[in-house]
Amino acid sequence: MRILLTNDDGITAPGLLALWKRLADCHQVCVVAPDTERSAVSHAITLHLPLRVQGVCFNGAGSGYAVSGTPADCVKLAVLKLLPDRPDVVISGINPGPNVGFNLNYSGTVSGAREAALLGLPALAVSINSVEGRHYEVVASFAEALVKKVAAQGLPPGTFLNVNAPDLPRQAIRGVRVCRQGVARLEETFHERKDPRNRTYYWQGSETQLFGDTPDEDGVALGQDCITITPVRCDMTDYGFMEDLKEWDIPVL
Repeated sequence: MRILLTNDDGITAPGLLALWKRLADCHQVCVVAPDTERSAVSHAITLHLPLRVQGVCFNGAGSGYAVSGTPADCVKLAVLKLLPDRPDVVISGINPGPNVGFNLNYSGTVSGAREAALLGLPALAVSINSVEGRHYEVVASFAEALVKKVAAQGLPPGTFLNVNAPDLPRQAIRGVRVCRQGVARLEETFHERKDPRNRTYYWQGSETQLFGDTPDEDGVALGQDCITITPVRCDMTDYGFMEDLKEWDIPVL
C-alpha cells in the first residue's frame, strides 16, 4: 500500500517517526511534513511565499521531504508534484494532544487529513491524548489496522476519519468507539502583559474544553479511555437548516 505521512508538529516529531517505524516494513511510505512545528494553523495554505523542499533521512534508512509550509501545503504539494504516484491513503499525525470537539476547527493535524479528502484520497488524522506521548507505538499499531480496514471498505467521497487514542498500554484501552464531534464550548483566556518597553501585549491562554456526558461524544469517550473514531465531512453545509432558511423571505436589496 502506498501511504503518505504528514503532521503539524514538524518532520522530526516522535509521533510521525512512530508511524513511519510501524508502516515502513510492509508498505511503501513517503513522508512529506512541515520543516518546523505548524500546530493550530487550521487549513492555512501558503500563497504569497515560495515553498522550499528539503530531502531528509529517517532513522538512518527512510527518506522524506521537509516543506516550509503548512500541513495542507504538504499534502497538496506531495500529491500534485513530489510523489510519482498518488498514495492509496494519507495519515496525518500522530499528534501529541487530543483533537476533539472544537479543536477540529484549529488543528493542523486534522487539516492535513482534510486536504487529502479534498483531493479525493482516503485519510486519517491521528492524535494521542497526552503531550508526553508515552505509547506512540500502540497508537501507530492501531492506525495500521484501521488503514487496512479503510483500504478494504473505502470511505465516502469528501469524508475522512479523525482518530484519538488514550496514551495507555494496549491492555488498558477500553475499546473503540465511533463518535460524533463534541460541540461544547471552550473556556478561553488572554493574559495581558507588558514588554520591556512598557507596551501591552496579549498571550493566549490554554483552552479548556467542556464536554457533556453522552458516550457517543468524542471527548467523553476519550476520557473513558476509549479510542475514538469520528467521520468528518469536508462539506460544511447545514442541510437541516437550509430548508428553514429558504422560508425566511429574504428581500433583494
